[in-house]
Amino acid sequence: MAQDIFADIEELQQLLHSQAEVSGDLATALGKARRQMPRRIYKQGMRLVAAMPLLEHPKLRLTVDEAALQGAVREVKAHLRTIDVADRRKGRMLDVLASVAFALLTVFALLVLVLRWRGFI
Repeated sequence: MAQDIFADIEELQQLLHSQAEVSGDLATALGKARRQMPRRIYKQGMRLVAAMPLLEHPKLRLTVDEAALQGAVREVKAHLRTIDVADRRKGRMLDVLASVAFALLTVFALLVLVLRWRGFI
């Protein structure tokens, strides 16, 4: 049963890499993707990170509630599979374009204001 959890954790790392575009081990990847995830999903992922050392030890493995960990794995996987990477990239591009457009409009408005103040317009 613990081998299944380790396989699920590997799959979570691959999903984090492909869907959330973060790399590293599970703890590092979750830390990088923290702002993109709901708090509940992040906490479920951190529950998995906290349980990993216990799962690696043969006697401490018996103290871990594997059913709860399987539920956490399912919940995090379900969230990661719903992420639309193309839409997220398009949104980032639109944010950058909006920032540039706002900056250009602001500079143009200030230029007109200064020219009017100096009497050229």
